[in-house]
Amino acid sequence: MNKTVLLLASDPIIRKAFGRTLEAAGYTVLAVGDIGGAVDWLKDCTPDLLMIRHYTESMPGHEAAVYLRKKVPGIPVLMVGGLLDEAGLENRDVIEGFEVFPKPFSATELLDRVKEVLAKYSHHHPNPRP
Repeated sequence: MNKTVLLLASDPIIRKAFGRTLEAAGYTVLAVGDIGGAVDWLKDCTPDLLMIRHYTESMPGHEAAVYLRKKVPGIPVLMVGGLLDEAGLENRDVIEGFEVFPKPFSATELLDRVKEVLAKYSHHHPNPRP
């Protein structure tokens, strides 16, 4: 059974690049550019993974993640991108509970990280809503 990734990235180039990489590996990708688009998808389905760019145009990625996780409690969240460093990470308490994957990384590393997060949260079995 292939897994579904809801990808939230305001930059269309990033969205397309991540989307192609994930689709080539067999994932179903729901790519959106803003939080409203993500909320619309969540009305109809429950993805296996929420992948959010660390910086979005409308709000910081972690705020978007907190908001969307309230809609789908327990969904695995992978924060991607941003130059995060252990010492200077802002709002560290807010990001706790989310998987963080700072750049730079290759497409292969991204796919490995997605697979790792999905395996870690394999107990989370979302049920698509009718």
